[in-house]
Amino acid sequence: MARHFTINGDVPPECTGAVVAIGNFDGLHRGHQQLLAAARARARDLGAPWGMMTLEPHPRDLFRPDEPVFRLTPLPMKARLLKALGGGFVSVLPFSRQMAAMEAQDFVRRYLVERMRVAHVVTGYDFHFGHGRKGDPGLMKTLGAKHGFGVTIIEQVADEDNAAPFASSSIRAHLRHGHVRAAANELGYWWMVQGQVVKGDRRGRAIGFPTANIRLPAGCEPREGIYAMRVRPATAQAAKGLPAPAHPSGWRGAGYVGLRPTFDTHERFLEVYLPGFEADLYGRDLLVDFVDFIRPDEKFCSVDALVARMKDDVAKIESRLARIEQNDPMSTFPLGAAQARGRI
Repeated sequence: MARHFTINGDVPPECTGAVVAIGNFDGLHRGHQQLLAAARARARDLGAPWGMMTLEPHPRDLFRPDEPVFRLTPLPMKARLLKALGGGFVSVLPFSRQMAAMEAQDFVRRYLVERMRVAHVVTGYDFHFGHGRKGDPGLMKTLGAKHGFGVTIIEQVADEDNAAPFASSSIRAHLRHGHVRAAANELGYWWMVQGQVVKGDRRGRAIGFPTANIRLPAGCEPREGIYAMRVRPATAQAAKGLPAPAHPSGWRGAGYVGLRPTFDTHERFLEVYLPGFEADLYGRDLLVDFVDFIRPDEKFCSVDALVARMKDDVAKIESRLARIEQNDPMSTFPLGAAQARGRI
């Protein structure tokens, strides 16, 4: 993944004098990718490094901690995706009440000029910053001229086939309804989560479907049910000793998100069954792609009825994933192509 550092600490010398794209970038969707492409192009013209600047934690986590945000791409995932796009770093602004109260001019002077010594800034048309969100693209251009850095503003980006702009909010809505393909069309890659495999209660193993269990972060709420998934190690360390997937995009998986109502566990899980896979995954860091929604969660009258349905699900999932491997619709986009080659 691209290196990330907190801007309140030491800024690596090789990350100063850079072209910096500023924003929240949750999802790094196709609109964000156009903004990042502009930063990459400007960096090439200037012979400068480039990366992004983003806030952590999300402002709502600070002001409304009891309402966790459905984060499409937590910081490590942003850094992973940025690297796939050629970016060199993620500069993290630690969001606090003090920062929220900082005037726009002070924000630019302290972080962009004194600490990052930026050569150029790229932002979206709706970017606001500083106390009361008084800073806007126009002010950024004025301050850039004052302090000696260039500014590029990217206008609203929409799909050629759809007048609606790309937006993290609509992607979250798609995922909450199980509309995985619609979310992927906005993202330009199959939405994925990263997490460590933890020990479960081993019920899946007892009924012939051993699963890798991954905890979902607070607020992460795709629709509960059965999914076609692809799974691969998130790091070289996690891949050690494991059989290589038959396809670069990963092992085929039958995934489940939900509370397991047949067993009344009352705890939300992400579980993935990998047909034919027998290696131990406990403690491994995995990437899981959500490729297709198969059916909603449901409660079965018996374990035998659940097992029969799971067999049908697995057969359907293997067939769908085989078709995707032959002609992945996301491979027409930069991040989708990297994902299909197992490079994310």
